[in-house]
Parts: sequence; C-alpha cells; structure tokens
Amino acid sequence: MNPITFKPLYMERVWGGREFERVYHRSLPDSVIPFGESWEIVDREGEQSVVDEGPLAGKTLHELWTFHREEIFGTGYGDHPRFPILIKVLDARDDLSIQVHPPAHLAAELGGEPKTEMWYIAACEPGSKLYVGLKQASPRPISRKPSRTAASSNACMPSHHSPAIPSSSVPVAFTPSARAS
Repeated sequence: MNPITFKPLYMERVWGGREFERVYHRSLPDSVIPFGESWEIVDREGEQSVVDEGPLAGKTLHELWTFHREEIFGTGYGDHPRFPILIKVLDARDDLSIQVHPPAHLAAELGGEPKTEMWYIAACEPGSKLYVGLKQASPRPISRKPSRTAASSNACMPSHHSPAIPSSSVPVAFTPSARAS
C-alpha cells in the first residue's frame, strides 16, 4: 500500500504567524490572516482530514477509520469511534494560554476532553520558553464549570507557573491529561 497523505487544515489564531509559508513552502488559504496551527491529521466531528491524492483521494480520515480500519490501521482499535490522534504543527508568535485538560473521570462533567499531549519542539527563536505544569499554589479547588477559553480551569494564575524551560533545551514535552501546559 502506498502512503496516504492528507490536506492540512489551517486554524486562524491571534498568536499565529505565516511561518507555514516560509518553512514548509505552503500556500495558505488567506494572504493576511495569522495561522497558528496546521492540523495535519484530525478526525473530529467538526474537522476532518481529507486524503489529497491517490485512489482514496477525497475520503475523510473518519471514512477510512470507519470503513477500512483493519485494512489501513490494523487490529486492536475496536473501542475507538474516531481516530484517536490529532497531529498539529504550531506557529506561535506570541504567548499561548494556560490550558488544563481534565482527567478522563471528570471530562464529561466539566464539558471538556481528557487530552494527553506530546509536544516536539522542531524549531524556536532564541529566548523562547516552555511552561509545563503549575507550581503548587494555594489549595484552591478545581473549577467544575466549563471555561470559555479552555476545557477546564484550575484557578491558578500565571504567577503559579512552573519555572520556564528554554525551548531549545527541551525537544520533547509530555503533558498527561489533567496537567497544565
């Protein structure tokens, strides 16, 4: 079987830039908008990767997952209604928000998703920093109400960040569900 490639989905973000053009030589869908994310592989209800060439051209990742799962992905994934991995490339020209994704046992109650993340730092500007986790602060409770900006909020303020790590010194960062990033 030949490799299957997908058309990226570009997400406008106020903190984004235009590096996908320069670094990856891509044509972005608008000549001015800052794009902060390129979703390379996605199977979500509102966003779908679409095969860009070959005999499966035009098929969505969800169609491949639903109708050709064992043939393309192998066995052992029967419990997953959707392809369980989202792959993004980020172009962050400014600070991103603090995010805390709820643990699986609280996700539905909080209106969020239990997302475990793996970050690979492909390139960064000198002086870039990465914050992973929060310092233990006052024993304030986790909010049980969904936030407009994140799946859940633990009421910690930016001053409670863990120490900044120079991005150039940490090529990989793992943030399990329920840990701030």
